[in-house]
Amino acid sequence: MRRGCRWIKVATFRAIRCIPPDRFSSLKPSRSIPLYARRLVVRGGRGYNQAVSQSECALVEQGFIPGSCGTLYKGRKEAACRVTLKWKGDTPYRLIKSTHLSRPEHYFSIYQSGCNFSCKKCHSWEFTLRAQGKWMSPRDIARLADQYAEQVTYYEPRERATSFHALDLCRGYGACVELVPLQPTWTGRPSKYSLRRTGRRSPLCPGKLEPEQIILSPQGFGPARNIIAFTGGDLACQPEFYARSTELIKGLDRGLWVLFETNGYGLTPRNLDLLKSAGVDSFWLDIKAWDEEVHKRLTGASNRWILRLPEGILKRGFVLEVLSLFIPGWVEANQLAQIASLLAAVDPNIPFTLLAFFPQNELRHVAPPSLEQMLEAYQAVKEKGLRQVRMGNLGVFVRKEEDMQRLLTSAADGI
Repeated sequence: MRRGCRWIKVATFRAIRCIPPDRFSSLKPSRSIPLYARRLVVRGGRGYNQAVSQSECALVEQGFIPGSCGTLYKGRKEAACRVTLKWKGDTPYRLIKSTHLSRPEHYFSIYQSGCNFSCKKCHSWEFTLRAQGKWMSPRDIARLADQYAEQVTYYEPRERATSFHALDLCRGYGACVELVPLQPTWTGRPSKYSLRRTGRRSPLCPGKLEPEQIILSPQGFGPARNIIAFTGGDLACQPEFYARSTELIKGLDRGLWVLFETNGYGLTPRNLDLLKSAGVDSFWLDIKAWDEEVHKRLTGASNRWILRLPEGILKRGFVLEVLSLFIPGWVEANQLAQIASLLAAVDPNIPFTLLAFFPQNELRHVAPPSLEQMLEAYQAVKEKGLRQVRMGNLGVFVRKEEDMQRLLTSAADGI
């Protein structure tokens, strides 16, 4: 981009022009520049979210609008790609909050700091909207993946490289095993544990695993599946880190699948093609809302491109699953049904998870959905023709034994 230019969106979502300063003041609104586009004029060299110069935004280079990527760093907001991504020579480094075997997904999760959305309801806002963590390179990620491969207790086929299918194997109740303390420390508390069979199973256990395949992780009991997932924050708009990490993971030849949990905003056609060539296997696409204005209020960015992604993702041969949150007063049954209708038109077999919102971040004052609301939304989604639908965060809306019995009676296939 030429120094001093200002970007203005013209006519379509993808059409962007650079206007030199000497011509900018002479521009007059015309029918070729719709009102909503004229409002996107960049002022003072700052971008859509006032955090990043348009000339530095990788999305702008591809004809897209920057996301809402302000990340708190040393007391002020900076663009996430400035403060949670860096380069040393030709090697990208990402700020990683933590890494561990997560539940109930039963796969190895890499929790990233920094995001191209600023979601009001983000449950990981402490590190996605604030720069914190440890700098890691793709080689560091591959080293962790290699170590995790030694723990894997269950190998999924590629088409099941999802979070959705985790509960087909194990619900994490831990009834089949018990902790046996080992090596007590000077405090009298054990520093290590082993697991042994109990001879029991939960009534809701799928019965597909042996107790020997269950291990303990920081988030509870379950298997270790052969999946490495990027989660937490999302910088798909800067795909090189993910592409290089994936190439190194695949180079290990350990039978590991790579999953990307994403809001989709950075998955431009060019970025999708790069991630495909690198070997990324699957996406867990979080569609925050159907209504564009609601989406903007929730995330700071539009959803127009995101709603076109399911078709583009599947067309390239990726595995796709989708989730959406039920947020009372924001995203309820009507919007969730619209999302389901969109997905069913692309492929009715797309796995869809209907998650119950729990109060966090700027929406701490919003009450979680009730059992009645979740059941209503579940039925509305199913009526659109999706064949694989599941409710999540059951503990939010199932408070009593009677609630669970009602859920099992009304929607046993949805848990």
